[in-house]
Amino acid sequence: MVDFEEVFETNAMIKEESLDVRTITMGISLMSCCDSDLDRLCDNIYNKITEKAKDLVAVGDEIGLKYGIPITNKRVSVTPVSLIGGCACKTPEDFVKIAKALDKAAEDIGINFIGGYSALVEKGMSEADKLLIESIPEALFSTERVCSSVSVASTKTGINMDAVRIMGDVVRRTAELTKDKDSIGCAKLVVFCNPPDDNPFMAGAFHGVTEPEAVINVGVSGPGVVKTSVSHVKGENFEVLCETIKRTAFKVTRVGQLVAKEASKMLGVPFGIVDLSLAPTPAVGDSIADILEEMGIERTGAPGTTAALAILNDQVKKGGVMASSYVGGLSGAFIPISEDSSMVRAVECGALTIEKLEAMTCVCSVGLDMVTIPGDTPAATISGIIADEMAIGMVNQKTTACRLIPVIGKGPGEYAEFGGLLGSAPVMNVSKFGCEGFVNRGGRIPAPIHSFKN
Repeated sequence: MVDFEEVFETNAMIKEESLDVRTITMGISLMSCCDSDLDRLCDNIYNKITEKAKDLVAVGDEIGLKYGIPITNKRVSVTPVSLIGGCACKTPEDFVKIAKALDKAAEDIGINFIGGYSALVEKGMSEADKLLIESIPEALFSTERVCSSVSVASTKTGINMDAVRIMGDVVRRTAELTKDKDSIGCAKLVVFCNPPDDNPFMAGAFHGVTEPEAVINVGVSGPGVVKTSVSHVKGENFEVLCETIKRTAFKVTRVGQLVAKEASKMLGVPFGIVDLSLAPTPAVGDSIADILEEMGIERTGAPGTTAALAILNDQVKKGGVMASSYVGGLSGAFIPISEDSSMVRAVECGALTIEKLEAMTCVCSVGLDMVTIPGDTPAATISGIIADEMAIGMVNQKTTACRLIPVIGKGPGEYAEFGGLLGSAPVMNVSKFGCEGFVNRGGRIPAPIHSFKN
């Protein structure tokens, strides 16, 4: 039971330290929408989303006003579209029609993003999977709110290198189609290893097949709150530092628990999970890099950065687990570049490189997130970067992802501007040495030996 006194304790966090509920995300199963007629399928999808989530925005706004807790985004995730589109879609263009139906539904209920234009191809690709993946560039170009993700690897099955190779091409084509907006289409495309079924954060959210008919998942974020807490124990030993982060994460998660329970009750939809992911914004003071630097790192990327991030991620999870019986999603720390002003600063001064960022992804919640790379980066190199990140997730039994943005027409040091929560970032340098011979081998990299647990 959430005590309202706990919420009142967070007043200063909300007013002074950028604490917010980053998203209320309603997951909706589209399995009942399947139809062999494409027009009927699209109508079924539109009708189900607009019926189930018609009150989502109003309820989120009401809860925010009632408790004085900012609720930044209201979103929807759906069943991976390749699973429900295969019965009607015979071409990539057919899948694009579904994307447009999703976009129209999202617009009409007033949400900013809808996730689930997705395929799960860790072990192989069906014909529907292939068609959806081929359609992604056009789907993201022709819609505003649709987000896409493709899972190409898992600890249990290994890495589908055929899919990894294809995704290098897909990322490039998406960048080309949206080059007039600094290739922003790639900001809505995630490549995953070990994706969770209940992730409420975009662009990687989808409604897993093990989930109920509909569910409410809440994502809470408070980098500014954690930074302030860490600043109060400057010079203290690691035991004090860890306990401080853990206690702060506990309080923040309790806010999410309250909002999730209230939204579940008001919408008549089961409560799923609270995801305590420290997700930054471009706003000054709302930064993961600032926390790391408050812990004693001169600039994010310096020696000790990975260890500091490991502490932060672990203590956030421990505090969250104590605060709610249902902590899930990606709970931990995100390290996107463009969405974190202090991460951008670290790139600008040369402290943070893509190689160091990759090392940090071994201990963070996701992976290479909102990383801008030169627009002339070959598709094979993009595939190689994806493969490296998938290997980290597979071997370490954790979720990793790539949201890479090759900014067409721009090179290292030039800036990409995305606006809003997506922010801006300098283009990062990428190795000029190729990997075509590796990524073009085809087939599947086997699962690691420790995956055999049955």
